[in-house]
Amino acid sequence: MNKNYALLTGIILTFCSIEDANSQSWEVYNTNFQLQSRLIYDEIDLLSETVRIGKTDSVVSLLSNDLRPAVSLEGAQIFQYLEPWILVKGAKGIGAYHEYGQQVLPMEYEKIDTYFNMLLASKGNEYWLFQRGRNKTTYLGELDEAKITNTGLLFIRKGNEYSMPLSSNPDKTFELLSDNEGEFVLAKESSGYGLINREGDYVLDPIIETLQHTHGNFFFGYNQDQYLLIEGNDIKSNIRYNSFHKITFENDIMLEYIHGKLRRVMEDDGILLDEVGMTAVHKIGKDLYNVYFRDAKVGLLGKKGWLVKPVADVESIKQGSEGLFPALSKGAYGFLNSAGNWVIPPKYAETTLFSENMAAYRNGTTWGLINSSGELISDTNWDEIKAFQKGFAIAKANNKYFLLNTYGTPVNSEGYDNIYRTSDGFFIVEQGNKTGLLNSEGAQVLPVEFEGLRRERKNFIIAQKDGLTGIINESGEIILPIAYDKILVDWANEQIFTKNKFVPTVIQTVDEPGKKNKKGA
Repeated sequence: MNKNYALLTGIILTFCSIEDANSQSWEVYNTNFQLQSRLIYDEIDLLSETVRIGKTDSVVSLLSNDLRPAVSLEGAQIFQYLEPWILVKGAKGIGAYHEYGQQVLPMEYEKIDTYFNMLLASKGNEYWLFQRGRNKTTYLGELDEAKITNTGLLFIRKGNEYSMPLSSNPDKTFELLSDNEGEFVLAKESSGYGLINREGDYVLDPIIETLQHTHGNFFFGYNQDQYLLIEGNDIKSNIRYNSFHKITFENDIMLEYIHGKLRRVMEDDGILLDEVGMTAVHKIGKDLYNVYFRDAKVGLLGKKGWLVKPVADVESIKQGSEGLFPALSKGAYGFLNSAGNWVIPPKYAETTLFSENMAAYRNGTTWGLINSSGELISDTNWDEIKAFQKGFAIAKANNKYFLLNTYGTPVNSEGYDNIYRTSDGFFIVEQGNKTGLLNSEGAQVLPVEFEGLRRERKNFIIAQKDGLTGIINESGEIILPIAYDKILVDWANEQIFTKNKFVPTVIQTVDEPGKKNKKGA
């Protein structure tokens, strides 16, 4: 043998076998960037503080606290996590596991709905119910509809008949069972409408001629020539208001008429406004109404009364902010105070709301700025101006975005393709498919040279560049090299997961030149 060449006598692969050579290597650090462990998984998903998933080849596993495979989950991928249920998708359908690892439904369903300790699964028009307390799956049959309400009440429908199979009287049928955002199901029998609580018991007997849900636990009904406002209660529902005068409920506006004339604006449980001379009410937002009067006055009504007292020569009043309300008069907008006085005369085609004592206005197609005294801050040089936050607004001109200060001056001379605020007042900027970072004063922190940036915390930025990911601080210093395929952060457990292509460690052993092989000696 040539003495200038070493003889390869063994190869040792660490971390995985030759079959795993295409797997991914994960390193786990604490938030002080101290290496804790190395793992071999194709993917890791952090579903919650306690639920972690690892995938290797086609095997999906629920991981233990030390991140080792604890339970193998049938199926190829996590379909959805609805605490405490993990829905897994396989070749034949969707199945379900409890986050503790118990499989409760096989991979064969088209749809699964969850509610705490119940799962409602379906294939076509067939339905099954799993109850964890009984650790049992019950076949419900072929149905036209099955639903778990937001209070955990199960109802099913066959044709025009409804029933509640988990109630104390599962064979009882209803003409209607209707869920809503509140805590009580609207039920109808031949005797009338009633309300049912989460235990399946009537808290309002089914005797009401007509009944409909309004908001929350409130309902609007009619019975024996009386209009009723009813509030659901776990023991017995309460009639909060009743009247022989006509009450209408249309377009989410409830109005009472006395002798044919509009007299009252109603809320869910009583009278919101009682005024003579009203002619119309228009809802403009949640608990916000423009109220019109015979003397040509208009007021803005809120949940607790007048936000803007009725004022003449106004067509409409919008929701306001900082004590000022945009109002339309003779085709132009200005701002009223709560007393109905003009603080800023109507002379604009459109305005925004005030934020930090600044509002945008336009008279043509472009926008400028005024302050809360009506003083001109900037001319209409902008195609768009967003609300001020922490001293800056984002404005657009010629398809470029700028940061405006409270003087209406751009702090960046060259515009960006886009600007996004972070939750703590920084700005992500984009230019030519690259991303950079500005601080809360609009100064550049990181140049526009990254493919993506995500500021997790102060001095902790996940950055992507050249198809790889790393962690840098706000000074641009590298904390973890930009060399990984993916980085996940679990702040609750103070762990950082980094993913990169697995490269087996190869240890070569050689015979020293001139040393004979013992076997051949």
